[in-house]
Amino acid sequence: MAGIHVVPSDDVWKVKQEHCQRSSGVFETQAEAIARAKEIAINQGEELFIHGRNDQIRERNSYGNDPYPPQG
Repeated sequence: MAGIHVVPSDDVWKVKQEHCQRSSGVFETQAEAIARAKEIAINQGEELFIHGRNDQIRERNSYGNDPYPPQG
């Protein structure tokens, strides 16, 4: 399953999809980028990865293909 990433880039935030060369959007705030990335993740049933300014993943949410009942 591919994922949607919100990543810092200089003074802006980008929404990137795995296996795509270009970003799906450039935003001035992380909140704007997260909102757009969430829309894409829900529409495509993918996982959303939110990176912090240090580029480490600080949060992740799944919007499809979750096993039920959850494993673990």
